[in-house]
Parts: sequence; C-alpha cells; structure tokens
Amino acid sequence: MPARRKARKRALDVLFEADLRDRPPVEVLAGYVERIEKPRPDHLGYAVGLVEGVAGHLDRIDELISSYAEGWTLDRMPVVDRNLARIAVYELLYLDEIDDAVAISEAVELARQMSTDDSPRFLNGLLGRIAEYATR
Repeated sequence: MPARRKARKRALDVLFEADLRDRPPVEVLAGYVERIEKPRPDHLGYAVGLVEGVAGHLDRIDELISSYAEGWTLDRMPVVDRNLARIAVYELLYLDEIDDAVAISEAVELARQMSTDDSPRFLNGLLGRIAEYATR
C-alpha cells in the first residue's frame, strides 16, 4: 500500500473513532499517536496533517459535503463515507500538492475496501461535484 494511502487510512481511523465517540479529532489523534510504537512510520506526519487539517476546517468541509450530497444528510451517511469525504474535501480545498483526481480516487479506493457496495460510486459523484466547485 502506498505511503499516502496508509496515511489516509490512519487519518480515517482517527476521524472514525472521534466521530463515533463524539470527541474532538485532535484529542483522539493525541492518544492514537501515543500508542504507535517507535520508530514511527514515515507516513505518520501526513496522517497527522490530515486529521489536524480536517479538524481545523471541519465546519466548512461539512458545509460543502452537506450542500453537494444530493439526498443525503451528514448524519445519514455511513461513518466511513462521511470521514473519507472529509479527508478528500480537505485535500481538494487545502492541499495544492495533491491532484484532485488523486484525492478522489484514493477516497473511492478506501471506500471500496472498507465501506458499502454503493459507497465508491456515491463518493466519486459527491467529490467530483465538490472538485468542480473548488476549481471555479
């Protein structure tokens, strides 16, 4: 698995736990990082950056997801999908070094591995609409 995909998976783990426990992502992240044995993996820095970035822009990210998720509210989305969307939207809007297509395809691939059969198609459409908005 490529390093950035591993980082996204770790960020998803933290955001998923924070979402389920209704805890601040940065608080869950601190405990998560503390439990990782040393030497820590090289991709951990990117994972930490994703969690901190999503947490720092969560209101705007959730606003966009809610606006572009046709027929879905955030609360109705599977927890995995909601948090994969948050990671991808953060990358789309705030990380210029990540191509839009890469952010979308990585979210779709992780959804394929970890969520429902409908999730890859749902995320692809949602993130495609948000990427189109972001490039205007």
